[in-house]
Amino acid sequence: MSDNSFKPFVPAEKTLPEFTATSIILGILLAVLFGGANAYLGLRVGMTVSASIPAAVISMGVIRVILRRDSVLENNMVQTIGSAGESVAAGAIFTMPALFLWASEWGTEAPSLVEIALIAGIGGALGVLFMVPLRKALIVQEHGVLPYPEGQACAEVLLAGEEGGAKAGIVFKGLGIAALYKFIADGLKLFPSEVHYEIPAYAGSGVGVDVLPALLGVGYICGTKISSYLFAGGVTGWFVLMPLIVLFGGSSVLFPADVTVAELYAEGGSFAIWTNYIKYIGAGAVAAGGVISLIKSLPLIIRTFREAVKGYGKGGAGTGQRTDKDLSMKVIFASIAVLAILLWLIPAVPVNLFCAFLIVIFGFFFATVSSRMVGLIGSSNNPVSGMAIATLLATTIILKATGQVGQAGMTAAIAIGSIICIVAAIAGDTSQDLKTGYIVGATPYRQQIGEIIGVAASAIAIGAILYLLSAAWGYGSTELPAPQATLMKMIVEGVMGGNLPWNLVFVGVFIGIVVEVLGIPVLPFAVGLYLPIHLSTPMMLGGIVRWAFEKKKNMDEKEKKNLIENGVLYCSGLIAGEGLVGILLAVFAIIPMAGGTFGDFLGTTFLSRTPINSNLGGLIFFALLTVTLCVIAKGKKK
Repeated sequence: MSDNSFKPFVPAEKTLPEFTATSIILGILLAVLFGGANAYLGLRVGMTVSASIPAAVISMGVIRVILRRDSVLENNMVQTIGSAGESVAAGAIFTMPALFLWASEWGTEAPSLVEIALIAGIGGALGVLFMVPLRKALIVQEHGVLPYPEGQACAEVLLAGEEGGAKAGIVFKGLGIAALYKFIADGLKLFPSEVHYEIPAYAGSGVGVDVLPALLGVGYICGTKISSYLFAGGVTGWFVLMPLIVLFGGSSVLFPADVTVAELYAEGGSFAIWTNYIKYIGAGAVAAGGVISLIKSLPLIIRTFREAVKGYGKGGAGTGQRTDKDLSMKVIFASIAVLAILLWLIPAVPVNLFCAFLIVIFGFFFATVSSRMVGLIGSSNNPVSGMAIATLLATTIILKATGQVGQAGMTAAIAIGSIICIVAAIAGDTSQDLKTGYIVGATPYRQQIGEIIGVAASAIAIGAILYLLSAAWGYGSTELPAPQATLMKMIVEGVMGGNLPWNLVFVGVFIGIVVEVLGIPVLPFAVGLYLPIHLSTPMMLGGIVRWAFEKKKNMDEKEKKNLIENGVLYCSGLIAGEGLVGILLAVFAIIPMAGGTFGDFLGTTFLSRTPINSNLGGLIFFALLTVTLCVIAKGKKK
């Protein structure tokens, strides 16, 4: 089902500046910047901001405007290296703070800078290496099938900047509107960025929407089907499972909660039910979806490896053209073997040879799952923590069965989970970057080297950042609650202590199996079940707008195609604008001021006390944002 007629923007026979000193240095700077900002954001709220498009936009601003050089491939290399920082941060913050929490409880030393850097660096490098043999299968052969929304959006940003004119104007309109919108929502707090309503008449349920530009944009780019699968998963969780838990739970105390379901619901509403129960069900569904996806992908994976192995000594399998050259399979296999041995031999990484073998097996599995998943729903919605949960469940069970228990066993489990988490995050990021490169005409092996450079730089930085944040506030505090890492810690302790809510996990597994039997793609449904419905609702709205454009009557095919493309360009700008301001607000949040931070100061001005700062205000602004998508995509009538 590949698109054999596809031609990249820069032809294979044409060579432009790509892997230059400028692109490497700028890329490393952005990798460190995005890694640091996302580490803080993720530890604060449990989510990170995608960095590919912001890196591309900043690169164009520096290289095209300041240096006055025109090179789409150089800009693409900058965003390839720069986006690695966000992915390393995402993988690290979801797991490694658990090691700091245990150090505090046990009275032992926290992990060193070297240990953190090695775990992050090895995990990131494995993520890149595992993805390389899958590039032709997922990026090339599935072009036109797997959308890779952020990869396409990033390519649109780069090409719009290259081609100029009205198309570039559409992208930057989206960027400007989203930047302003995000700043007044999450910076000035003029209106809430998350709208939530409890439904007392249907106890246990709730409905809400994160009224943010990027979610609307990702939903539009993904299209109606993917958005509807995500939304269906959210509806199943919030309108079926949660009401059933409240209805039948009643006076029962269900682990992991330590109070009755009725008390839990009375105190925290539907969010409390979701936090304590649905995440485990969602993790089980994601794990089931991962296994099913791997089984269905095995023929494709085997064929891909067979084709890649043919390229031994030839610089990679393929046509020999610049745009078809990957890293040599000899280099990939040798590097994976060396990294696995290093994991075993380096004292700072507490894993034995068996654990190193587990990391390679689980790493390849989740790299494959992550690569396909981001192709469907984008990196921003890639449930890396869900994959880490599945890994921790399996790994901790195996470690316990082989006698590795206590502090050493739990530390080894988190170390393995951290590496796998980073592998999954980087594999997804690499997939999006290679998709962007495929569209613009980049050289794959140069991009793959760029990814590894970005991983190395951000791995060193993330160790220092995690250490400094721990020293400043401590994980589990109000300033840094580290929600995902706290959950990972509880899972490992639960398995070692034998009190994990297995029933919830298996409910998710069997829901995933039923969904597959019904012919619905499991992964997007499982992701919707795992994430709050507040994320899938705005994506569903974006998908509905795309559907309305596709079904529009009284318009010839050329006009309709132009309408849809304009919408993609505008949504690409929405994603970029929110990403840039998200990073800016993260910087504001760590600038100290009297009585708090600069971010706190912005959010406590008179604007935050207006009548608009209500659920209704948030819905009104989001409706206006949706209107801008319809108006700007339609364009001026000739």
